[in-house]
Amino acid sequence: MSMTTMVTPRAAGRREWAALAVVTLAVVVLAIDATVLSLAVPALTADLAPSATALLWIGDAYSFALAGLLVTMGTLADRIGRKRLLLIGATGFALASLLAAFAPAAGWLIAGRALLGVAGATLMPSTLSIIRTLFADARQRTTAIAVWSAAAGGGAALGPVVGGVLLDHFWWGSVFLINVPVMVLLIGFGAVLLPESRDPSPGPFDLGGALMSLVAIVALVYAVKHTVSDGLSAVALISAGVGLAVGYAFVRRQRRSASPLIDVRLFARPAFAGAVGASLLAVFAFSGLLFFFSQYLQLVRGYSPSAAGVRELPATVASIAVVAVAGWLVVRCGRGRVIGGGLLLAGAGFVGLALAEGASRYLWLGLALVLVGLGVGLAFTLTTDAVLSAVPADRAGSASAVAETAYELGVALGIAVLGSAQTVLYRNALPADAGAAARDSLAAAAAAGEPLAGAREAFVAAMQTTSVIAAVLLAVAAAIAWRVIPSER
Repeated sequence: MSMTTMVTPRAAGRREWAALAVVTLAVVVLAIDATVLSLAVPALTADLAPSATALLWIGDAYSFALAGLLVTMGTLADRIGRKRLLLIGATGFALASLLAAFAPAAGWLIAGRALLGVAGATLMPSTLSIIRTLFADARQRTTAIAVWSAAAGGGAALGPVVGGVLLDHFWWGSVFLINVPVMVLLIGFGAVLLPESRDPSPGPFDLGGALMSLVAIVALVYAVKHTVSDGLSAVALISAGVGLAVGYAFVRRQRRSASPLIDVRLFARPAFAGAVGASLLAVFAFSGLLFFFSQYLQLVRGYSPSAAGVRELPATVASIAVVAVAGWLVVRCGRGRVIGGGLLLAGAGFVGLALAEGASRYLWLGLALVLVGLGVGLAFTLTTDAVLSAVPADRAGSASAVAETAYELGVALGIAVLGSAQTVLYRNALPADAGAAARDSLAAAAAAGEPLAGAREAFVAAMQTTSVIAAVLLAVAAAIAWRVIPSER
């Protein structure tokens, strides 16, 4: 009998909601850390003078380590205890933040970013697993995961705001140093408020499978990033081939294992596979939007980094508002229908952005962002809940790792694929007399002092097409979710 059909669960009280605030704090910091670095690149480049390759690794080391280790850390949390791993991860995150903030050279900063990714991989699966333990009641759990999801999406959108304010007043290392007091609070309150939980009979730890999952994910992400930055090459093809081959071997190994890192047989269930896929596509579209929309606000609209971050807040506020209605909507309409409807709403928001990006007033952009935030927040909240609801509680860590891996891959691929599409379309739309810097990017044209009128028009035209592409992908995801995710009321 599944855990979701047993006797009436005990409702969560004030202590459980206070504990939720603790794990939400961890998610906010991790999400901010994923997006805040881009604003600090000019300052740290002037200070550390990294090579082009080193600068690429400063940006990539975090996402590589985080995405590659999520599966392993989710299973480790099931074995040693989710609270224990969360507190260990918070301590490691604080120490890695200190290393990154005071890095004397580019190599030290790369090491700090990689360690931040390792620590982040211990935090994320633990947060979702702890939520599953704290909230046995299905409706309360849906609300709790809505808070968690809003924190993840809101933190990503707040990254540019926080980074802009810090960089206006302090040196580039402040974007990392701010993590330390937050982690101290998390450790102090978490030690008191969080319950401990683990898999009572986890079986042996699959070290070989853990290494295979790391190689497969990192190789595939690297192939995408390399193709985006340097075009399709032998290196990218080899990396993709290695990732696919190792990934296939990993799946075969997990199917035969008595104690798998991931129960891949769960993907035979349409509801589970559909929920993971819909979550990935929702985050894919949203992260891609943030990537080029931030550039649009600064380079086309002329806002400062902090002012641009503030104008992205409608999406964040809307995703937080989902908390108030997610549980009620599921009770009235069913999870699959609400997820499909949320994805359609987000798609409508992207169409609205495409129409409003050429308008002179910000109001229409703000309204379109509200639709995107509501739709993505609703879909991501409920797909995460669907993933957790599809597994027994003693496999919550592994299921959380699947959900979080989908999230991180969605972020990485959204930026890479939609960012690449934006770049190609921009270059194709440039006027024939555009300067050399403009053909590289709109940012390069602005830095070189070239005329920007034609480049700005090309950027807006490219962004409108990219927004429509994202809307079409979301419509496809909505159809899949509506059809395969159950909608019991």
